[in-house]
Amino acid sequence: MKRRRVGRVDLVGGGPGPAYLMTLRGYRLLQEADVIVADRLGPFDELRAEIDPDVTVIDVGKRPGHHPVPQEEINALLVAHAKAGSRVVRLKGGDPFVFGRGGEEVIACQVAGVPVSVTPGVSSVISVPQAAGIPVTHRGVASALHVVNGQGEITHSTLTSMADPAVTTVVLMGVSALPRIVSTALDFGVDAATPVAVVENGLTDRQRTIRCTLGDVVRQAEDARVTNPAVIVFGQVARADLLLPADLISTGTA
Repeated sequence: MKRRRVGRVDLVGGGPGPAYLMTLRGYRLLQEADVIVADRLGPFDELRAEIDPDVTVIDVGKRPGHHPVPQEEINALLVAHAKAGSRVVRLKGGDPFVFGRGGEEVIACQVAGVPVSVTPGVSSVISVPQAAGIPVTHRGVASALHVVNGQGEITHSTLTSMADPAVTTVVLMGVSALPRIVSTALDFGVDAATPVAVVENGLTDRQRTIRCTLGDVVRQAEDARVTNPAVIVFGQVARADLLLPADLISTGTA
């Protein structure tokens, strides 16, 4: 009797967008996959031509206000395909454990007795500001980093970080919440002159950066019609005079 192959799940961080910023291990796991469960912001479209046509591809990508496949269903898909003997790659943008719900998917696999591992990815928290010439920490300017989910609650710790000139606050998924974040920060007493940078479509040929202050970022973002994906940086590192030389920043192909 033929022995049934044991399946597994690999959570793979696809990085901030370009395929050349994906790890070698992640790329190899994609080549070995039987099933790929892909997010919208991962590099899958760029790599699609290199994937065997027999591989099952399941698109579970979320868009602002549109989540067609709930997280519980994604968890169930991973478990079901792995239990059927498939090598499943859950491809995510950025890193699986940075607002990627990777922890929930690992727990679901562990509870179901499915082998699971995680391959990290380059996070947009650091790489997208970097592509715009913004170091999230800088000696003598910022010695700490606070990372915020823009769709979540604005906590006291976030406001305290925004008010501290030695801390950089990076907000992901925050375009629609920007007016609420700014209004709350100003009410808390954060200086309206605090530098802000909004980096839209980072590390793509559509990348653009708006540099302004906390007091006028909402107006400037609205005037520019900023949309997701965008990374918002609050803090002294967003000052224009800290811009790195352009030849140090890789925004095109490798």
